[in-house]
Amino acid sequence: MFLFIIATVFSCNNGLTLQTYYVDNELKPGFTSLDIPTSFLKIEQTSLTEEQKEAYKSVDKLNMLAFIVSENNKDEYEVELAKVKTIFKDPKYDELMRGGNTTDGKFVVKIVGDSDRLDELILFGNANDKGFAIVRILGDDMNANHLVQLGMSLQNADISSSVNSSELGGFLDFFK
Repeated sequence: MFLFIIATVFSCNNGLTLQTYYVDNELKPGFTSLDIPTSFLKIEQTSLTEEQKEAYKSVDKLNMLAFIVSENNKDEYEVELAKVKTIFKDPKYDELMRGGNTTDGKFVVKIVGDSDRLDELILFGNANDKGFAIVRILGDDMNANHLVQLGMSLQNADISSSVNSSELGGFLDFFK
């Protein structure tokens, strides 16, 4: 019994996770957050392909967190950016793609799970003149290829009045 208790204590991860980082910072000054259940998105399902419908049904919600950099918080930005980069060193976050440059900004796409059965797809972008943004797409058994196709169809989707579309637009502009 003693060995079981010791094993349990040492197996617990006391390190910072993306979920705890999000919860700890969503209401702090300098941060902007938005949670969108997929039920708030108005998507005309008849216009979706079967793969897009499957992807849509597999997504539960979107979590977005951004740190907006200003002249007054550049040091805090560097600290927060380092925290996020440390979180992404965890081997559970597999890198799917990266891009960008030092002038316009960089982005990385990470996944939790394998590409056919994702639990989480994460978009992370940062630019020293804007800040950084993390978009988490959460669901069960999502397929990365189907999500990409769904993303293309969402460009024409209406946003429900329950969601502040200007705030969502700000997140999307960050990644342009």
